Amino acid sequence: MPAEHTDALRRDIEFSETLRDSPLTFRTTWGLFNPKRVDDGSRLLTDCIEAPEDAMCLDIGCGYGPIGLALARQCPQGTVHMVDKDFVAVEYAQKNAQINGLANCEIYLSNGLSTVPETLKFDRIASNLPAKVGNELLSIILHDAREHLVVGGRLYVVTIAGLKNYVKRTFREIFGNYKKIKQRGTYLVSMAEKK
Repeated sequence: MPAEHTDALRRDIEFSETLRDSPLTFRTTWGLFNPKRVDDGSRLLTDCIEAPEDAMCLDIGCGYGPIGLALARQCPQGTVHMVDKDFVAVEYAQKNAQINGLANCEIYLSNGLSTVPETLKFDRIASNLPAKVGNELLSIILHDAREHLVVGGRLYVVTIAGLKNYVKRTFREIFGNYKKIKQRGTYLVSMAEKK
């Protein structure tokens, strides 16, 4: 491979997308999930989340930020915490919040919710749950999410449809409820509410 080609690959990828009728610009890099466009699962999830303008929100596994930044636009009087275990993802999510003029974001490293302060309680938690992290980490994330929700707070997740039964069963075990919000193609958005 010629050096010029490698130099071109090192440059940030930049693209714009409209999420919830709001244009957003993203900078990404190779090695991040779906670096050239917002993936269909994240797009479906952002379309489905209902949140008040002053909501306190959390995006778990934020990547370069499409879900969290869409929430920040949707909740301009609120605050959106965005966490990821990948320092490169966190760096790009921070860049993208700045590029889009979204000052209501707190973006930091966390494996699941491990570094989210225990005192923080959220109205909405969202995640494009990765299928490959294993049931153990998914279980930890879902239990921790429940602990970090206010009463009446909602957890929205998007998964591949193949995880439907796992999510349904686990939501019912942890939250006592489960609601299928929408399915499009191979993606499914599910919601649970803290009672």
